[in-house]
Amino acid sequence: MIRVLVWNEGRHEQRDESVAKLYPDGIHGAISAGIAENLGADVHLRTALLDDPEHGLTEETLAGTDVLTWWGHAAHEEVSDEVVRRVQRHVLSGMGLLVLHSGHFSKIFRTLMGTTCSLRWRNADDRELVWTVDPSHPIAAGIPNPIVIDRQEMYGEFFDIPAPDELVFISSFTGGEVFRGGCTFRRGNGKIFYFSPGDQEYPVYHHPDVRRVIANGVRWAAPVTRVEPSLQRTEPV
Repeated sequence: MIRVLVWNEGRHEQRDESVAKLYPDGIHGAISAGIAENLGADVHLRTALLDDPEHGLTEETLAGTDVLTWWGHAAHEEVSDEVVRRVQRHVLSGMGLLVLHSGHFSKIFRTLMGTTCSLRWRNADDRELVWTVDPSHPIAAGIPNPIVIDRQEMYGEFFDIPAPDELVFISSFTGGEVFRGGCTFRRGNGKIFYFSPGDQEYPVYHHPDVRRVIANGVRWAAPVTRVEPSLQRTEPV
């Protein structure tokens, strides 16, 4: 049983009628439904929102979470620095983290990457092709090559991130841009997967292949151990 917490800032659904129509149960609801339909009884799902007390990311909640998924866009700076440090500590201790789409600019992702995580973008109904470049990776299991997303926001290089530990997917767009949109990283004992498809203005989180990738990412990021690395003096073995 993988304990999954789906986090969403939840602001676009409140203020933008078009987003509320696309995601009547919230973006977090669509992401949760996709995980449930692919992993079924293998997961226990909960959701949390920015406006919850402590953003829904209390010490107790994170201690009971194996994998955290993160979607944010308009309110990155409203996330408490104390909560960011708390999430970072749990990732270093082994909690998995999936950072989705505009979460690339979240405080937690920038903290864990140590870079600006900036990129090029354009919102003009581009077609996105998501190409698998590591077909043996567990996150790519059962995924068509390419995934075709008819309408999507363009994210393009240069993407200011450290060199990924593994590059699973790259995207190409009708404007000619390419993007490292499916990357894995390891920090401490935690595994991180960044996956770019999924904007609030398009129904991308209803796309069956995108949902399958996220579910595969959850399974891959589930922890092996939950111990924070520490400085220890030790005797010879």
